[in-house]
Amino acid sequence: MRLVQVMVPAGKRETVLATLDEEGIDYVMSDETSGRDYTAVVSFPLPTEAVEPILESLREAGLERDAYTVVLDAETVVSNRYEELEERYVDEDEGNGDRIAREELAARATDMAPRLTAFATLTVISAVVATAGLLLDSAAVVVGSMVIAPLIGPAMAASVGTVLDDDELFRRGVRLQVLGGFLAVGSATAFAAILRYGMIVPFSATEVFAVPEVRERLAPDVLSLPIALGAGVAGALSLSSGVSSALVGVMIAAALVPPTAVVGIGIAWGAPAAVSGAALLVLVNFISINFAALGTLWYKGYRPEQFWQLDEARATTLKRVGILGVGILLATGVLAGVTVASFESAQFETAAHAEAEALLDGDGRVLDVEVTYGGFPFRQPTAVTVTVGHPPGETPPRIADRLSDSLADDASAPFGIGDAATVEVSVRYLVVEEGRVDGNGGNDGT
Repeated sequence: MRLVQVMVPAGKRETVLATLDEEGIDYVMSDETSGRDYTAVVSFPLPTEAVEPILESLREAGLERDAYTVVLDAETVVSNRYEELEERYVDEDEGNGDRIAREELAARATDMAPRLTAFATLTVISAVVATAGLLLDSAAVVVGSMVIAPLIGPAMAASVGTVLDDDELFRRGVRLQVLGGFLAVGSATAFAAILRYGMIVPFSATEVFAVPEVRERLAPDVLSLPIALGAGVAGALSLSSGVSSALVGVMIAAALVPPTAVVGIGIAWGAPAAVSGAALLVLVNFISINFAALGTLWYKGYRPEQFWQLDEARATTLKRVGILGVGILLATGVLAGVTVASFESAQFETAAHAEAEALLDGDGRVLDVEVTYGGFPFRQPTAVTVTVGHPPGETPPRIADRLSDSLADDASAPFGIGDAATVEVSVRYLVVEEGRVDGNGGNDGT
């Protein structure tokens, strides 16, 4: 619910009060004595859904657009007339939930897009923290970077600016998103370069990309798309309902900050091609969040106040939705290819395990198969490491060369691998001593 305060211009007192009486609204009026062009201040409570139509009724009655109007949150209203008003507007607006007024939506979107200094500072900090968390393989630190990332505001500002035909708000949102992307990548790159060349993280590129938190963002699949779309819808719904967007902001940051940091890590380690998947993920997430937020706000019924702006706003919205939609479709094709490639990669690992077991023929057992991949979007196996366990005192067969030939000729290998030189095969042998646990819980062998 909201408490609305309106400054009544000279000559409009009776018209404004008559409109409120017709709507069945309780109000309190006090005289304005500041000596300006206003004669009174009217305060009245309204359901959240009723703010926009009541303000439109007051403007139709002669209340100028530039009249001083304040909309505040109200905790509790005890009034029979208010309850009747709430039932009426909730019924009329059924299905829209707590849809805040157009003016309040614009104000919230403007507030969520912070000033440049604060935005840049928080973006740099979140990217640095995310980079540290990825290299430490710490999910907790990565989540912490999401909490401080100010990325929800610009996306919502651009979407609100589009549906309300506010070009200034739209441009501000777009500028902040572009700036945020470059700042995040640049700061992550600079920080990762310091860690690398300062020998704080003396890893090779292969070792860095093997860190689980980094590796899982190198080759995004099609499941990344609904995550970003869901974040955009959730952001628009939280904004339009007037509830806190803090947790939704974390969700949006989860889709943007870690892959951006991975791009910076790849650049710092001199392997930008290896993180092209993470770069695509960042781009897809930005597009999807804006697409979903824009569509949700238009579906919720937000339009420009002036009717002559409606056609232009509709055309602009459809154009931007179309552009974003085409971008999503193109990216979805790539992500679908990555998903298929990941499935085939799993088949390749299974094939490598089965071939190694067959070549051992009982003279040892396969403990682990590790496959290293390269390339994007269709990852190619570049190396296979098989770990073989054998009892002490026995010499297992040397299977590296034969395994390489078997994988090269294996028709089920992904991507039609037919050249043994493209996949480096190595086999590690470990002595495995097996023990037996007796009935008393002791160990009679090692």
